[in-house]
Amino acid sequence: MMNSLQDWPEPIVRVQSLSESGLPMIPDRYVKPLSDRPSSNRPENGDANIPIIDLTGLTDDETELSRSTMDRISSACRDWGFFQVVNHGVSPGLLDQARETWRSFFHLPMEIKQAYANSPKTYEGYGSRLGIEKGAILDWSDYYYLHYLPLTLKDYNKWPGSPDYCREVIDEYGKELVKLGGRIMKVLSINLGLNESHLQNAFGGENIGACVRVNFYPKCPQPDLTLGLSSHSDPGGLTILLPDPEVPGLQVRKDDRWITVKPARHAFIVNIGDQIQVLSNANYKSVEHRVIVNSGVERLSLAFFYNPKSDIPIKPVRELVSADKPALYPPMTFDEYRLFIRLNGPKGKSQVESLKSPRCH
Repeated sequence: MMNSLQDWPEPIVRVQSLSESGLPMIPDRYVKPLSDRPSSNRPENGDANIPIIDLTGLTDDETELSRSTMDRISSACRDWGFFQVVNHGVSPGLLDQARETWRSFFHLPMEIKQAYANSPKTYEGYGSRLGIEKGAILDWSDYYYLHYLPLTLKDYNKWPGSPDYCREVIDEYGKELVKLGGRIMKVLSINLGLNESHLQNAFGGENIGACVRVNFYPKCPQPDLTLGLSSHSDPGGLTILLPDPEVPGLQVRKDDRWITVKPARHAFIVNIGDQIQVLSNANYKSVEHRVIVNSGVERLSLAFFYNPKSDIPIKPVRELVSADKPALYPPMTFDEYRLFIRLNGPKGKSQVESLKSPRCH
């Protein structure tokens, strides 16, 4: 099966190049079906925003959050699948530096970026599409994807060598985000009524996977016809997103409406991935989200994926399974799940739902 993933099914076109060419209309390959276009969905609730939660008191050693803060995180995981965190312990200066370093990379000459072009076998490097379906309708974005953990997959040669200090900044950022991910996992475990290290141990303890996807959404002449990222739920464990502080674009599905997230200053946006939905036996749900683009300004975001070790079977935690609520999902390793998605491309929430045991549909 992996042989079919050696190369892309057709030549890759960089969306940034299309955008900078000044074309007045987007190519047909990027025009979404009517039902998926931003303009044709039900109007969003203008004032709604995902919960913003202050993590002061949550350190590597202590979980000193008030009961009310713990409860807010719990209801965010159950009702939204998303929340923003402030006072999370990662320095604002590092956030700004990471974002601007990556912005500089995307503004390098194309021939420098092309040296890091990726393939569908690993996705690692500079890319412009997901999924290998020939003739698929594409998203209006380029990206850079790299592995941070496990160390056996961490390959500095696949990381950009410029701008200067790029690799050091990525390394420092990854180190801080792994720590933050571990702290949040403790809170989720406690809120599920489990030992604080239960979810972390289910992920492989110290031997987790972690990767970064930097999303670059160039200006788009017809933003109402396309999306920067199609609707999907995240296949991994936990996603910690550093959004563009100036340019909203992330939309979260809530009660059949699309809510545009308003980023708080120096906040991270945290969301539940499919693996935690499986482990929690759907007490916590991964939620569909997508990205809209605009004609006036580019947008850049950094998604950090905190994932289980890739070869551990992930299944509902025994303590969360009962006669009233049987296990909803069969065991599957993250590697198996990723390949399943890679062959199918992003398809809303249909991926994790299709895994449900037949009696649970």
